[in-house]
Amino acid sequence: MNIGPYEFDSTIQPHPSQCPLAEDEDVENQKTSVGSENSENQNSEDVECQKTSEVDVRKRKEMMEDEKWIRREEKKKNQKNVDPNANWFKRTHATLKGDISSILLLLFLYLLQGVPLGLIGAIPLLLSSKHASYSSQAIFSFAYWPFSMKLLWAPIVDSVYSKRLGRRKSWMVPCQYLIGAFMLYLSFKVNDIMGENGGSPNVVFLMLIFLPLNFLAATQDIAVDGWALTMLSKKNVGYASTCNAVGQTAGYFLGNVVFLALESAPFCNEFLRSKDNQQDTGMVDLAGYVFFWGWVFIVTTTLVLILKREVDMSIPSNNTTASGEPAPEDEELELGVVESYTVLYKIMKLKPVHYMIAILLTGKLAFAATDGMTSLKLIAMGIPKDRLASIAVFLTPMQILLPWMIGKWTAGPRPLNIFLLAFPYRIFIGGVFAALIWWTPHFQLPDGKFEYSVYFVWISGYMFHQLATYSMFVSMMAFIAQISDPRIGGTYMTMLNTLNNLGGNWPVTVVLAVTDWFTYKDCVVKGSKDVLYACNTKVLADQCAAGGDVCEVAIDGYFISVAACSVIGVIWYKVFFNKLKYLQKIPRAQWRVFPSRAVAN
Repeated sequence: MNIGPYEFDSTIQPHPSQCPLAEDEDVENQKTSVGSENSENQNSEDVECQKTSEVDVRKRKEMMEDEKWIRREEKKKNQKNVDPNANWFKRTHATLKGDISSILLLLFLYLLQGVPLGLIGAIPLLLSSKHASYSSQAIFSFAYWPFSMKLLWAPIVDSVYSKRLGRRKSWMVPCQYLIGAFMLYLSFKVNDIMGENGGSPNVVFLMLIFLPLNFLAATQDIAVDGWALTMLSKKNVGYASTCNAVGQTAGYFLGNVVFLALESAPFCNEFLRSKDNQQDTGMVDLAGYVFFWGWVFIVTTTLVLILKREVDMSIPSNNTTASGEPAPEDEELELGVVESYTVLYKIMKLKPVHYMIAILLTGKLAFAATDGMTSLKLIAMGIPKDRLASIAVFLTPMQILLPWMIGKWTAGPRPLNIFLLAFPYRIFIGGVFAALIWWTPHFQLPDGKFEYSVYFVWISGYMFHQLATYSMFVSMMAFIAQISDPRIGGTYMTMLNTLNNLGGNWPVTVVLAVTDWFTYKDCVVKGSKDVLYACNTKVLADQCAAGGDVCEVAIDGYFISVAACSVIGVIWYKVFFNKLKYLQKIPRAQWRVFPSRAVAN
């Protein structure tokens, strides 16, 4: 299919690996032909193919050497503009010069994206406080899946747009307006759905309500990811992942931690209200908080629409034509919908992408039980959800600063080295968390509360956990930003990000669904060890509680799930370690669907 000015050139000579195939075909033809003339023609074709192959190999080597030379020259040029004797702040300011305003805008856009994600992330904690089962949590987890399925409509977002409004703003602005309007509408319905006015939460309907909200956030993410590749200059495009991590973290903190704290009556009475103004409710509820952020989305989106124009900053000034237009080999392609899906198919046919798909879809299975169930276990033990959420107060500064601290390595040519260092460490932390889950109930006080030492230990544990988690996240995002071709950046980067999200969501959903199978509970006479019957289902558990007895866990499926995931993680690390090293070493040109026609001199 003809795809703009970048269709494959039919005059390009075949790769050497094609010569034996041509030889085999002609030998087969010789079996049906007679005479020496055909044999002579075959020999001449073989010689010609061999010459062509040698020339092609030399050209490929020259292109690789040219690419290395260009990288060295760009690195020298960037180093000349930065004073090595200056302090960290001045060096960073000099490096980011010309991109500071764009970085601030990206941080803000990713912050907006994180707010609905934080609100959705708070729902499982609210459900857990209402004694929802792991199976119910698994049902609601499907609300996260739009971020794992956005690949299906990413080519449409990347190819259908208004030139007057801008390629990315054509989707980002309507999505953010719709998110704001949806949140305003949701604020009038959510309390009834959560069962706040009596009754139990309707988990299925709750999932169906938050699913379209996450769909809009995922679509906004497609547009912002694509815009990040062209909003930043080529030398600073690696900071797109930093903006993603920092912005989403800040937004998630506002939508999750701040909400849970303000929604909690004990937290507000202890820290925000005077002794004469104690109340039975928090300062806000879910409806009021959603209503507030709905207006924030509408107002700020209007400001971005009016004040920010789309300008492609990813093209160096020396890669423009005499008229100032981008050189053809660097200009972002304008593809139709069908052409975008064709490009997506060709991306997935690339050999390096095959390895990336396997890595992104399976890598996070090692941490599914720890990441998806630990907080639910703590709430089930009696730790208040606002206290659990307040742990993030200590984590957020590290989450915001860490991407900037490791930016020196993630913005370099080997960002996945950080990923490889953090992976086994994160598996070890999963084992530590399992030990802490077993240890925590032993320090529960008679009134059901916990000693402050318990919170200190868990804060320390979560800090080490987030150190590994965010190091892996930022390094993988940086690598994806580097290998994504800016000419088809929206489709390319979104595809890899989608696979990364899917690789995190499906293991958690599966683990939540099957853990109940490994968990066995007994109805025990209160104050004794006498077992009456099994109470594995919610009906039997309610029956046990109604009779004045206690439904105790005999075998906890959490520990079985953590152990199984950890074993899988060790095997995965051994299998894919060398593959990750290999992906960093291959030339970036091998990740491109449309090779550049220009060869540097």
